[in-house]
Amino acid sequence: MNNNYSFDFDTPVDRTGTNSLKWNLHNPDELPMWVADMDFKTAPCIIEAIRKRADHGIFGYSVIPDEWNNAYIQWWSRRHNFKISPEWMVFCTGVVPAISSIVRKLTTQGEKVLVQTPVYNIFFNSIVNNGRFVVENPLIYKDGLYEMDFDDLEFKLSDPQVSLMILCNPQNPVGKIWNKETLQRIGELCLKYNVTVISDEIHCDITDPGKEYIPYASVSEICADNSITCIAPSKCFNIAGLNTASVVIPNKNLRHKVWRALNTDEVAEPNAFAVQATVAAFGEGEKWLNELNEYLFRNKSLVAEYLAKEIPDLHLVRYEATYLLWIDCRGICGDDSSDFVKYLRRTAGLWVSGGKQYGKGGSSFLRLNIACPKAVLMDGLERLKAGTMSYKCNRKE
Repeated sequence: MNNNYSFDFDTPVDRTGTNSLKWNLHNPDELPMWVADMDFKTAPCIIEAIRKRADHGIFGYSVIPDEWNNAYIQWWSRRHNFKISPEWMVFCTGVVPAISSIVRKLTTQGEKVLVQTPVYNIFFNSIVNNGRFVVENPLIYKDGLYEMDFDDLEFKLSDPQVSLMILCNPQNPVGKIWNKETLQRIGELCLKYNVTVISDEIHCDITDPGKEYIPYASVSEICADNSITCIAPSKCFNIAGLNTASVVIPNKNLRHKVWRALNTDEVAEPNAFAVQATVAAFGEGEKWLNELNEYLFRNKSLVAEYLAKEIPDLHLVRYEATYLLWIDCRGICGDDSSDFVKYLRRTAGLWVSGGKQYGKGGSSFLRLNIACPKAVLMDGLERLKAGTMSYKCNRKE
């Protein structure tokens, strides 16, 4: 582990007054550690690229140049050993807009879309808000680890009304990296039952030392030919507000449908800074990202040690990826953490995400965002300890 960082991740940044969703607080004494938004400045190369573009002073309509495609292609080839052809790629303003558009295009009202819970809560919005039904394939939680329930998965994929599956790779919120065998089995089952896979891989570059995510479409021709992969620099470089993402579809006919969907919904055109930020991130930001991952892993280790020593009623799920920690609260609040999460915010000023919103199997957990300077993290852990002890005492009364 590197003790001497080239970039400053330790200095807290005041985000108040910037219209930040995360820091839009009713109580200024609160500490938000919920939404997947890091409290670090992005890589200097990205800031410089945006500054240079801003200095030009004209912000008209933009097109997608070849350098945008090449930035993704070179990054995924070098970092993830996955060869992407430029024609596979379609620009989109974000992964969520892409998923919502694809759900509308590839399914009809009343059909079903499968997700594996607990999972990113906005998937439910993309399905339900479009008049489709959610089918949950709950993950199996055992001995602090998650794995897929393939018997249940096959049973639910066999329903003719299930025509689409949204895979989260790596899995948010449980921090799981799916291995090649697991992904290959998903591909075979989805081919068998004629189900298309959307693979959300937005968190893929936030991985722990020695851990490497596997792009779903890289696993086999079956997976590539029957999938739509959503990727972006937004999470790993903390530029979600720039609205830039790529949808990768190797299958020509499927790609045309996705292209039509994104253009029909008018989410296939970049803003004036989207291209420059992406090219700078993937072209010059690798050292920054490597140091970020080291810093995040130190934060994760700090949380693990702190919980074990100071808050033994809470148990940290073993993690491999993302900067979101999934914490088992059954020892303090039983089967539903909702009241506990509200109590933490009301009494300790700690704003975390309750697990119930992530679907079946999530109700007794909470999600904690640890992408912040160490001093801020320690503040959050002390609030968590104080709130937990107070909650525990009040429950006994």
